[in-house]
Amino acid sequence: MKKYVAELIGTMILVLMGCGSAVFAGGAADTVGAGVGTIGVALAFGLSVVAMAYTIGNISGCHINPAVTLGVWLSGGMKPKRALMYMLFQTVGAILGSLILSLLVSTGTHDGPTATGSNTFEPDCMIQAFIAETAFTFIFVLAVLGSTDEKKGAGNLAGLAIGLTLALIHIVCIPITGTSVNPARSIGPALMEGGQAMEQLWLFIAAPLLGGALSAGTWRFLKTDN
Repeated sequence: MKKYVAELIGTMILVLMGCGSAVFAGGAADTVGAGVGTIGVALAFGLSVVAMAYTIGNISGCHINPAVTLGVWLSGGMKPKRALMYMLFQTVGAILGSLILSLLVSTGTHDGPTATGSNTFEPDCMIQAFIAETAFTFIFVLAVLGSTDEKKGAGNLAGLAIGLTLALIHIVCIPITGTSVNPARSIGPALMEGGQAMEQLWLFIAAPLLGGALSAGTWRFLKTDN
């Protein structure tokens, strides 16, 4: 149970800090993360992962992302039942983080673009959004699997490598979709936001899971000695 609670807390903090940076960063209402800019929001997500990696990594592995859990599962790193429970608790954690963010917004003022930091894309850019979320999730989950591998990984530096990879991905992907690469991270804010965020939520679930599955197959091939 401790592993599941750790995943809940870690995902809650990721959503609260990452999405919160976009909501409360200040500046023009039509610019994601205005005030700290794209780089600031990207770093908020990346640093959240770094912080959680060294906080709960030894407890649950710090997946805090259903796409990562799917990748670990399909690459042989965990059993199906535990993987599904991870995903459930990650989603609950994301909802809690979004709820806290929504309460903060409703009880004060903010200059961010949305009330929750939800993911959306222009209606005529669905193909672009799907490709982006699939490709960048593939890159992220592959980095997670590679850096945390017992034999070929980065050891104690894995958390830093993963966090920096997530920040890099956000720098490129924020202008396209706001960057999800994490179904739970999108589900929580979309439930609080409603509207377009809920209508487009399917893409932010399907594309990251596809990217995670592709990275699992790729890593199984790369890590073989032959």
